[in-house]
Amino acid sequence: MTPLVDNLLVIGLGMIGGSLAKALKQRGFAHSVIGSDRNEDELTKGVSLGVIDEAGFDLAAAVAKSDLIVLAVPVKATEAVLRAIQPYLKAEVVLTDVGSTKRNVIEAAEAVFGRVPEWFVPGHPIAGSEKSGVAAADADLFKKHKVIVAPLDDTSKEAQQLVSRMWQVTGAELIQMDIHRHDEVLAATSHLPHVLAFSLVDTLAKEQDNLEIFRYAAGGFRDFTRIAASDPTMWRDVCDANQAELLAQIDKFTAGLSTLRQAIVENDGQQMLGIFTRAKAAREHFTKMLAGTAYSQKHNNVDVTFHAHSGGAINGQVVVPGDKSISHRAIIFGALAEGETIIDGFLECEDSLATLQSFRDMGVVIEGPYQGRVKIYGVGLHGLCEPPGPLYLGNSATAMRLMAGLLAAQPFDTVLQGDASLSSRPMEQVVEPLRRMGATISTTDGHAPLLIKGGPIKSQEGTLVAANSQIKTALMLAALYAQDAIEIAEPSLTRDHTERMLRQFGANVTVHDGRVTFEGAQRLCGTHLQIPADLSSAALFILAALITEQSDLLITRVGINPGRKTVLDVLCRMGGAITLSQEHDLDGEPVADIHVRSSELVGTSVDASEMLHAIDDFPVICVAAALASGETVISRVPELEHKESNQIEVITQALLSMGASISVEPTEIRIRGKALLNGAELTSGDDHRIAMALAVAAARAEGDVVIKGCANVATSFPDFAEVASKAGLKIHKEETDVSK
Repeated sequence: MTPLVDNLLVIGLGMIGGSLAKALKQRGFAHSVIGSDRNEDELTKGVSLGVIDEAGFDLAAAVAKSDLIVLAVPVKATEAVLRAIQPYLKAEVVLTDVGSTKRNVIEAAEAVFGRVPEWFVPGHPIAGSEKSGVAAADADLFKKHKVIVAPLDDTSKEAQQLVSRMWQVTGAELIQMDIHRHDEVLAATSHLPHVLAFSLVDTLAKEQDNLEIFRYAAGGFRDFTRIAASDPTMWRDVCDANQAELLAQIDKFTAGLSTLRQAIVENDGQQMLGIFTRAKAAREHFTKMLAGTAYSQKHNNVDVTFHAHSGGAINGQVVVPGDKSISHRAIIFGALAEGETIIDGFLECEDSLATLQSFRDMGVVIEGPYQGRVKIYGVGLHGLCEPPGPLYLGNSATAMRLMAGLLAAQPFDTVLQGDASLSSRPMEQVVEPLRRMGATISTTDGHAPLLIKGGPIKSQEGTLVAANSQIKTALMLAALYAQDAIEIAEPSLTRDHTERMLRQFGANVTVHDGRVTFEGAQRLCGTHLQIPADLSSAALFILAALITEQSDLLITRVGINPGRKTVLDVLCRMGGAITLSQEHDLDGEPVADIHVRSSELVGTSVDASEMLHAIDDFPVICVAAALASGETVISRVPELEHKESNQIEVITQALLSMGASISVEPTEIRIRGKALLNGAELTSGDDHRIAMALAVAAARAEGDVVIKGCANVATSFPDFAEVASKAGLKIHKEETDVSK
């Protein structure tokens, strides 16, 4: 690169200063990288190891010719170093530091210069090692690590840009933070863990049998106490410099440890389990949240591509995962119930895991999930606690809409946020009717984040209108906290999972002539729920069996809720050989085994009402139409353009690339089917349902089909590719770690 400065001076060639100098030297940031250190042997070694270009034995001369100076000295030495270099600084020099506390650095600058100069930019790299000295210099130490820059109000923009560019050259990720907030955050995340590690090792070393303790210490002990090998003098100085903030964090930790100790004394298993499960889940959740993607740690920083091929009969029996809509509701009502709730068949996908984590953030103890089982220790309607920060819901619009209703009635304020995809989806449709119930909710131009100011819910005069099941459920969750009955009218039939589940929890819900009457202030009681298989997931395999020759498939215990079984009606009308058996009620939900055989499909018409009921199955219906004889006409509904993607646009482009005949008109979509599709390279638009439907379509394609952007399949069916492959489809999943 073209050097950005002539002379860069790093004062302090320890591990941090040496690593920065080496990184900038290797990347050509400056014409000359100069090092200064009170230990002249370190300077000589720095030149011989290629860490610096020049040894600044004469500090005054080195300072006088430098354009950018980095202070990499112990925080307690900052004032002394500033006094030593102040007389020799060039007028246009830029100064920064790497100290892990910022208040004392600011105070040192004020003591030397009278005020913090506009060309001084406080900084702090969040990277390190227990190693020390210039020999430990690592040019890649800061790569993919965060560096905090903490400019003041009058800091020069040009100086800030130069310091920012310096850190970017090392491969670091730049973050800007207020200096006072910096010291609070670092006290909790860095200083406290180091102090605890030092204290633990010191305590155990005083034991009489200390040799045995350390001899049999496992990896966890060694990993945690590794940081106790850091420089003791440096950490003494850090404790002194950040005393107030560190003591506050020690007090919080002591209180938490005292709570755990008391739980152990009283053999309070639920309290202990709550602490341990919240901690485990929180660590995974916050890691994912910082990545700005959906919840499941398993799929963090992974780009997924499906490679699918033609052929393969679908025979035997397939078990698809639990219903996603019901899984969301089971977590919500289990948390609000009194007593324990056990859920079997819980869908362990990113969307429902985000809902689960939200309730952990609000103080609910939840065990699992483990092999589809979740145990919830309900806190009752009024037992939720204010979360420590925004509730992150990943890609789940269902969770956001439902939680908006629940949280509007709480005695605390909350913020609901999600990933980029969820933040682009409209939310006023659910927020506006909640406002008519007295809720105070602000959107961001009609989208997430949602800022919810909790407060009392008012009884509504007249009837609320719910356009879909998510809005209806949000209103019912808010109505749980109203004093009088609330009536909700449905313009057309929607899925009624909420009404059915509330009855399982002991609530009184009346449904008559398209109107749901719901009594407020009801008490929910813990129960045992079994969640049926998800019909939308089953629809993918129903489609696969219909379009592949010599297929004969059984899918067991699938939910056939009247509000969502329209996809079965449409596929049967297209000539699909689909029969239901073993129909029965499973904890309030109708279920059946679905038997499917290969069929010659024919075109049909799908009106707007049907399309709204089969909204999750639009990609499946489009693929069926593309392979059916004759023409299929599907009514356009606006909701299709505001799901995970603009589904009309994405599925149309994909099927056109595969040779299908499609025309999109203002009020309808016309698809003329053909016997075979073409191989192609496609994009799913990061839409999980489109990705899976296109993978199934490949079974009737001439040539290979490559589908990019399939990571979001994890939001509803994490093991889709594996289950499909075992069932007979020829699908291979390629995963690429994009974090490297």
